[in-house]
Amino acid sequence: MSRRCQISGKQTASGNSISHSHRKTRRKFRVNLVSKKVFLPDENRWVRLRISARMLRTLNKRGVKSLMKQYGQDLSQLSA
Repeated sequence: MSRRCQISGKQTASGNSISHSHRKTRRKFRVNLVSKKVFLPDENRWVRLRISARMLRTLNKRGVKSLMKQYGQDLSQLSA
């Protein structure tokens, strides 16, 4: 499974690690992914999501349905 948020699509980015002497070496910025089980009351089922910690905060605030609609995701594609 790839390191990608299932809602926002956020994934690993790359950039430079800069030392004190200002030497640059390549590094990766990994996404902080969290596995979370969410209940969908409309469909009366549980869904397991692998989302970033930032999306988890937003999900708690706004709800699953509105987030999926905003990011253009389909609820039927999610598996239990």
